[in-house]
Amino acid sequence: MHFIDAIKAKAKSNPQIVVLPESYDERMLLAAEKIVEQGLAKIVLLGNPEKLAAAATAKGVSLSGVEIIDPRTAAKLDSYVDALVEIRKKKGLTPEDARKLLTAEDNLYFAGMMVRLGDAGGCVAGATSTTGSVIRSAIQTIGTTPGIKTVSSFFVMITKDAKFGENGILFFADCAVNPNPDSQALAEIAVETARNCKAFLDVEPRVAMLSFSTKGSASHPDVDKVAKALEIARQLAPDLQIDGELQADSALIPSIGEKKAPGSPVAGKANVIVFPDLDAANIGYKLTERIGGAEAIGPILQGLAKPVNDLSRGCSVEDIVSVAAITAVQAQ
Repeated sequence: MHFIDAIKAKAKSNPQIVVLPESYDERMLLAAEKIVEQGLAKIVLLGNPEKLAAAATAKGVSLSGVEIIDPRTAAKLDSYVDALVEIRKKKGLTPEDARKLLTAEDNLYFAGMMVRLGDAGGCVAGATSTTGSVIRSAIQTIGTTPGIKTVSSFFVMITKDAKFGENGILFFADCAVNPNPDSQALAEIAVETARNCKAFLDVEPRVAMLSFSTKGSASHPDVDKVAKALEIARQLAPDLQIDGELQADSALIPSIGEKKAPGSPVAGKANVIVFPDLDAANIGYKLTERIGGAEAIGPILQGLAKPVNDLSRGCSVEDIVSVAAITAVQAQ
């Protein structure tokens, strides 16, 4: 079964509420219809009900089974204002400014408060909003996972060779968010990506912290950063199978792993690849995709206390459907 098909099956097994704040984009209307038809999630659209009903009719879209909430007239608006003021009181947020954020046209803060307060399991946005706006609103409403300060991302790389990773599937991080993570951030990225590997594949993660050095074969501050990240990650998750620093071939090829890192629980069989910085990660996933012929699914956000995922502004309807299914599984 293809990864996305497996994710959709998992989403259907325990449907969660997913909020789509950018409802005035017709792709969101089309996606909402498909998500409900397929039973992947319960969908909430944010916006003016009359405008959305008219837009749906014009496009021949059925919104049967889709809940529509207008943030400006929502019954819970006042309680959301109070909650957001409490969350942001150290930053001096006033009730007036909180109300402006919660009724802004992009609906991102209202969606974030729905997720924080349990009125939705997760949020999917980014079809019309920038990545920065999506992440910023999520951090300010939902916050980060307890014990984690770093919001990051991962890609699921589905390769054509079953000998790599987990039957050809590898998790790459962080390919989209943090340009130059320090050791603490790198450790948190490793732990969060491992958790997602476990959640999505139901397997034990085997995490390789990549470098241009394997086990001290080179000396450089960049190598020291990865080695320190390994120490921190082991403190954060003592039971996690993780090793580093490892070169890519040491992480992926058993014969090389045995030679360069004998006795390693990860070398030669990693299914989670943590790159030392965004340059390496972004280049690495694109080369794997374009030259290696792998399918890249993502970026999928992680490190938030509850799931929010960011779309490309060039996303297709099927992209939204797939990301909603991923978000629903994260919400489970």
